[in-house]
Amino acid sequence: MNLVQNSLQGDNPAGGQGMNLADYLSVARTYWSGILVFVVVATAGAFGWYHVQPRVYEAQSNGMVVTGGSENLNLSLAGDNLSKSKAKGYRSLADSLLVAERVIKTLGISTSPQAIAGTVKVVVPVDSAELQVTATSSDPVQAKEVADAWVSALAAQVYEIEKSMSTSGADPATKVVPLAKAAVPSAPISPNLRLALGAGVAGGLVLGLAYALVRNLLDRRIRAAAEIERRFHVPVVGTLPRDKRLVGETRILDVHGAGAGHAMGEALRELRTNLHFIDVDSPPRVLLVTSSLPSEGKSTVIGNLAATIAAAGEDVIVVDADLRRPTGHKVFGVVGDVGMTDVLTGRATIEEVLQEWGPMPHLKILAAGRIPPNPSELLGSRAMQHLLEELSQRAVVLIDTPPLLPVTDAAVLSRAADGTLVVARARKTTTDSLQRALGNLARVRGRVLGVILNCVATKGPDTYSYGYYGTYSSRPERRRGWLGASHGNRGTAGADDAQGSSAPEPVPAFRGRRSAN
Repeated sequence: MNLVQNSLQGDNPAGGQGMNLADYLSVARTYWSGILVFVVVATAGAFGWYHVQPRVYEAQSNGMVVTGGSENLNLSLAGDNLSKSKAKGYRSLADSLLVAERVIKTLGISTSPQAIAGTVKVVVPVDSAELQVTATSSDPVQAKEVADAWVSALAAQVYEIEKSMSTSGADPATKVVPLAKAAVPSAPISPNLRLALGAGVAGGLVLGLAYALVRNLLDRRIRAAAEIERRFHVPVVGTLPRDKRLVGETRILDVHGAGAGHAMGEALRELRTNLHFIDVDSPPRVLLVTSSLPSEGKSTVIGNLAATIAAAGEDVIVVDADLRRPTGHKVFGVVGDVGMTDVLTGRATIEEVLQEWGPMPHLKILAAGRIPPNPSELLGSRAMQHLLEELSQRAVVLIDTPPLLPVTDAAVLSRAADGTLVVARARKTTTDSLQRALGNLARVRGRVLGVILNCVATKGPDTYSYGYYGTYSSRPERRRGWLGASHGNRGTAGADDAQGSSAPEPVPAFRGRRSAN
């Protein structure tokens, strides 16, 4: 109980720790479809952006700064150093508007010198006398022509400047010589399809993961048993898979054969076994089963758990203590007009209203009876405690009560039970409602045995490994009745199995005294 109370005093979603890699992977698996949508949309947007962008082509032409040759080695080295030094100086000249005006005049282009200068880039490689001119344009041919014309215009401009600086009027010793002409580019350099798609995928992943983390932060629904144990430090004593046969209907399933019900059968038997080992020294005899809110599968869990216990040869009594909206008589197909309230008010004895469920003699039903005007007071009375004590001497008692949050009936009655099982529905019950429900039990010092996680997905990221059960044969259990044929209004059960009796499953029985509260 202390663990429950401590967990309700502010345990954070991550159990006091930050999210680790496994948590992020779990979030990604849970919201993979949303992440995929973001990736697809972002990639499609990047692809569309690629198609609407103008194509840019690039052409490169080269020039070399040369000086007058000499057969003297020292003079040759000096000339080479002079060429490299001049190349750095000509770099600024190559970016000038003077060269741009020469190119416009040569090519006859109707544009401004500033505009065409912005499409040209001149680079001098380190420790080199080479001038690399790169021109860009939406027209590949124009890019090639501008690059070649730029080198030629630079050579002419250098010649004029160097000649004007010569006092003898002879040809200048330093000049720019155009090298090989540029080639017409065959493919644009921009936009880059691979880069655009890569950016789209990366951006989509980032947005998708951000969406998943926000959804995970805002989504308070419980998805896995580990989440319950981590948040509330309450054991999950059973996980029951989603079964299509229970959609919109509360009924007792045939869970003993292979096929669709085999996963549910194995899960119920595992739940039954877990309940045996909750307290080996003093096994609980009176179990209250409730939930935080309606429509979480509480009555279905009680009915099928009771049938599973009875199938192992154990006597079990289901008490419908839901005096607000009793459904036990509908689930098992018994008379609902007489039952528990008649015993509590002295109008009938237990033997007169306790009904045996035809398919399983070990299973008996105590219906709710007439609905009283004061359910909470009646359930909290000494007469109710004495009734449960007497029933516990006969069989294991499973009590069906209203949900914890709308009314106080379950919390009041939990004091008279050996322990309480809280049913939570995967992907529906929220952590807030389960926290409030456990808090209600903690305030009345009710003993919480654990949580039963119902309707767990059998497919998808939150699935449990129920599929492998189909590869094994179910061991028949010793019993007088076998689920299968219909019985009553909505409950279904079957007659004796013609092929089937064998040794019972070797599990501990619900024997012993009731534990003290």
